[in-house]
Amino acid sequence: MPSERRSRVGFTRMSFALVSVIVMAWLGAALRGMTPGGMTPWGAVLRPSERNVVTESVAEPSMSPGEAGSALAALATLAVKGRAPKTGYDRALFGQAWADVDRNGCDTRNDVLRRDLTASDLKPGTHGCLVVSGTLHDPYTAATIAFVRGQSTSSKVQIDHVVALSDAWQKGAQQWSTPRRTTYANDPLNLLAVDGLTNQRKGDGDAATWLPPNKPYRCSYAARQVAVKAKYGLWVTGAERDALARILATCPSQRLPTAAAGSPGAGP
Repeated sequence: MPSERRSRVGFTRMSFALVSVIVMAWLGAALRGMTPGGMTPWGAVLRPSERNVVTESVAEPSMSPGEAGSALAALATLAVKGRAPKTGYDRALFGQAWADVDRNGCDTRNDVLRRDLTASDLKPGTHGCLVVSGTLHDPYTAATIAFVRGQSTSSKVQIDHVVALSDAWQKGAQQWSTPRRTTYANDPLNLLAVDGLTNQRKGDGDAATWLPPNKPYRCSYAARQVAVKAKYGLWVTGAERDALARILATCPSQRLPTAAAGSPGAGP
């Protein structure tokens, strides 16, 4: 009958339309899953919810707590902040260079030379203060340097501020009084007799930008940096903290040095 034929034709058209919708939907889903970068073949950007996004987590540098009293444990107590501007820094703000802050009658430079040099000779009539010659076993390079006082020779051995005055200025010392800065600049804990040229190359770098070429000495160097900053409440930058942590993680039992301990083989 004509009505039955029309019914069958209508049903067939509806079935074809339904199948077409299903196929198109399936193709769209497949294209979304297979096309790189979340793009359809026609260049349309898919919504974030339609992409398979893979994220990579980056772990923060971690520090072992270290033994009680170790340099690594002390490092964990230091504040971590950004570097303050160097604006206003001047060496004169740290008082007279090599002042006799311990009032032993000798200036700080000669105190450190007597401590760190071996086989040192002292100038007569200077109350045992003035070092005229000696031998330095340089901790920064592991070289042996003959020191002879003189206009053209004294600079071969220089006294390094392990935590440079400029670095201290940018990490807390701006807020200090001049007497405190003078004490800091002459504290034997922060001073080492070293190879002059290497000291100049170091400049005012912190542990994130400069380390001693002599790798076996780096644990001792890092421990001294931490000891100075802990004693004076100076902070470290994140990069500096991470550099110190990497070094001290190789020697977790490294202890903090004392002011009396200088370079290896140091004299009395």
